[in-house]
Amino acid sequence: MNTPVITVALAGNPNSGKTTMFNNMTGAHQKVGNWPGVTVEKKEGLIERFGFDLRIVDLPGTYSLTPFSIEEIVARNFVLEERPDVVIDIIDASNLERSLYLATQLREIDCRVLFALNMADMAMARGMKIDAEKLSELLDVPVVFTVGNRGEGVNELLSAAIRLAQEPFREPKGRRVKYSADIEAAIARLQAWLSDRAGDLLPYSPRWTAVKLLENDSVVAEKVFTVLADPLLREALEKLVASERSYIEDRYDDDPEIVMTDERYGFIAGIVKEVVSVSTRHRVDISRNIDRVLTNRFLGFPIFIFLIWAMFELTYSVGEIPKEWIGSGVELLKTMIERQLAEGWFKELLVNGVISGVGSVVVFLPNILILFLCISLFEDTGYMARAAFLMDKIMHTIGLHGKSFIPMLMGFGCNVPAIMAARTLESEKDRILTILITPFMSCSARLPIYIVIAGAFFAEKAGSVIFGIYLVGILLSIVTGRLLRCTLLKGQDAPFVMELPPYRVPMLKSVLIHMWERSKMFLKKMGNIILIGSIVVWALSAFPRMPEEPLAPVQANGTVARSDGGMPMAADREQADRIESERKAIQNRLAADRRLRQTEQSYMGRIGKWIEPVFLPIGIDWRGSVALMSGFVAKEIVVSTMGILYAYGGNADTEALSRTLAASGMTRRSALSFMVFVLIYLPCLATVAAIRRETGSIRWMMFSLVYSSLMAWVLAFAVYQAGRWIGW
Repeated sequence: MNTPVITVALAGNPNSGKTTMFNNMTGAHQKVGNWPGVTVEKKEGLIERFGFDLRIVDLPGTYSLTPFSIEEIVARNFVLEERPDVVIDIIDASNLERSLYLATQLREIDCRVLFALNMADMAMARGMKIDAEKLSELLDVPVVFTVGNRGEGVNELLSAAIRLAQEPFREPKGRRVKYSADIEAAIARLQAWLSDRAGDLLPYSPRWTAVKLLENDSVVAEKVFTVLADPLLREALEKLVASERSYIEDRYDDDPEIVMTDERYGFIAGIVKEVVSVSTRHRVDISRNIDRVLTNRFLGFPIFIFLIWAMFELTYSVGEIPKEWIGSGVELLKTMIERQLAEGWFKELLVNGVISGVGSVVVFLPNILILFLCISLFEDTGYMARAAFLMDKIMHTIGLHGKSFIPMLMGFGCNVPAIMAARTLESEKDRILTILITPFMSCSARLPIYIVIAGAFFAEKAGSVIFGIYLVGILLSIVTGRLLRCTLLKGQDAPFVMELPPYRVPMLKSVLIHMWERSKMFLKKMGNIILIGSIVVWALSAFPRMPEEPLAPVQANGTVARSDGGMPMAADREQADRIESERKAIQNRLAADRRLRQTEQSYMGRIGKWIEPVFLPIGIDWRGSVALMSGFVAKEIVVSTMGILYAYGGNADTEALSRTLAASGMTRRSALSFMVFVLIYLPCLATVAAIRRETGSIRWMMFSLVYSSLMAWVLAFAVYQAGRWIGW
């Protein structure tokens, strides 16, 4: 007999340790997708504990269940409509007052809810003592202490969740938010009307529905009015809601939603006073001491710059070692296939298209992993919020709040989730402005291009050059932001208090899961977009076919050998080896020249020659032009295209590609111009789609495409021509 699956939803504020707890519970048994109809990330894990199968669902982090953001609507709809067996509210015990706002809203829904007082160790370090039994008694909710990053209390929490799920549902006996007499009277009148006239048709409990109608909750109102078939009933309810809201406004001289929010906070303040006591002994607040250094107005910014520089230096230098190993593996695979297959187009497709194309990208996996490791450490330790705090003043110069810098920092990993992260900004103009400047944050997909180009032309200073390119992106986003704020998006930035979560020791498991989730996207891209792109690029460069010309045998001096193919007589073995080696080198060069002619006459070559005049003023030849155009699908394809077009010597490893680039006529000046263009020009297809979706406007999407492409060409032209002018 199959055991029924218990669905457990994890709710909580951002930075409450919810995701760490989810990772701790589910480990490798998790899958990631999107909630139906929206692009908010959905994480689920199926695990077995204490003889039960548990489906753990990680809800989006929210501060409340009001329908102000997509995350809040998704979290609320899941609790109300999916009806999970248990909702675990992860509460930051060191910040109890703030976390209890969401908790009280969950209590009002009347679901089976369980409180996890997370980060209990941090609360103790701050001298806080929380009476969990009293909190449980007052709210009639089970309470468990946990320390998510060490996995403490997780089993007790799951055990309590299973017990709660097994019990029959009952109305909570404990105290829930009790509003003032006037508001309670208005709630009671609405509740009675709904119970009498809508009855079982109501999708939610009558009291909660009455509260939400008084708060002018449009989502709940739409659902309630939908179930009322009689137009007279709908009209009567509209009048009653308007009347009760006016009744509250008259008595409090304020909007009902503000009055009710104030009363919830008053209720929370009372709860906190009853269950929390703060020790008078001296508290050791590590976060505050660290902040004295990291957010110091003189030291903070240099430290921030150093850490970002160290991230890119580490990404380049340490990543080189495993990159060489993977490159050798790709070469070995290529050699094996070359020996096994007969000559023909299929062999060329497999060797020069698939392996050269995908292989030239897969070697960068270690670099990508290191970059994501650094970003995960910034996020998990709490330094990401400090970076945003440090950038606050600079962001204000472009009319944005420091909070906008968090999506921009995330853009170093991938622009798509970074653009989606801009949803947390309340102001529409701030959100659009942040979305438009985020693509200037160079994503990880551009990193392989920088590594190849910088490694080939700035080997000894490659890490610093890459850091400089990223810095240019940040500066450009600031300039663009200021420009747009003064023209198309005029207005003041919205006031907002920057949240600085406490520093935490990152949990290895959590960091590894974050790295794997993001790297999985990179590997998936290789399995579809990059593979298909590589095959298309190969096909365009391989057809139409040139007539086959047998390579004439050659002698060491480059002249054609005798028609009988005989070797010149050698005086000794050493001379014979030297002649043979030179003969092979010349044959390879002739073969490479033939492949180059084939590429020049192919469809790809014709396209490249056609667009070459646009790119020649910035020092990029037809092969580079084609590679850049292919980057619109995904930036990783730029390297694989270069691998096919430039590395005509047959090698897929990046060292060979770098050597070939250097030998192709590309100079340091054109290399720098190429990197600047890659940094700025139009983002990939997925990012363009994200801009369209998040701004809800084709106009803004087109603006982003045209503006970034023009800016890329102008700056690359300035770099190339200025270098030429100074004789560099």
